[in-house]
Amino acid sequence: MRIAVVADIHGNLRALEAVIADIKEMAPDLIVNLGDCVAGPLEPRECADLLMDLKWPTVRGNHDRYMDDMPRQEMLPMDGIARDALDPHHIDWLKNLPLTLDLAPEVLAFHAHPEQDDRLLLERPDATNFLLRHPDEIAQDLGPTAARVLLCGHTHLPRCVALSDGRIVFNPGSVGYQACDLGIPGHAIVQSGSPHARYGVIDRAQRGWTFSHRSVVYDWHAASARARSLGCDDWAYGVLHGTMPRIRGQWS
Repeated sequence: MRIAVVADIHGNLRALEAVIADIKEMAPDLIVNLGDCVAGPLEPRECADLLMDLKWPTVRGNHDRYMDDMPRQEMLPMDGIARDALDPHHIDWLKNLPLTLDLAPEVLAFHAHPEQDDRLLLERPDATNFLLRHPDEIAQDLGPTAARVLLCGHTHLPRCVALSDGRIVFNPGSVGYQACDLGIPGHAIVQSGSPHARYGVIDRAQRGWTFSHRSVVYDWHAASARARSLGCDDWAYGVLHGTMPRIRGQWS
């Protein structure tokens, strides 16, 4: 069995369309979306329409939840722009997404943590980096699960982490936004290092599960120009470079 895993699209339609084309070549049996579908300044409405039409199994990300349960005046710009672009039926779809999904036998999907859509699982941030937690600490945080493969997103960082009890936690990386501020005061900015759209593929073979990360070319120059035209210079820089300036606010 082959499963394609996407996460953290964040309203980047160009990146999503490129990933969809690449996924077709991989011919998976199932495609799962780990949430944070639309929040961002690029094409939130168009991404919502496309994802609703595709009907992929999808879990709720924290930014999906914000579209319904956060007052507009309290939203970050990325959420507010998306909220203003969406219709009530988009909001209904997002708010009714489940926190977790049991997929194939042994496979559990969620956005950040099985118990909370904004709780860090694999990493611990400091002032300069997102540090991988010790596998035993991750296992204790997860608690017992029937699943042996756990699929998560949220931090936008591609990971494949083996726990001492044999479980694997797999983060496919972000489809739509390769450098971003997760809004944790005093802590690091997430940086993937290149502008490629990212997703993952997992395969169930006779010898067990195998995991791969995919990095896909798309027109990130056009995506960056779109963000800049809306006054979102941080997004414009992150989408174009996959990195952020050392000093926040120094966009060029």
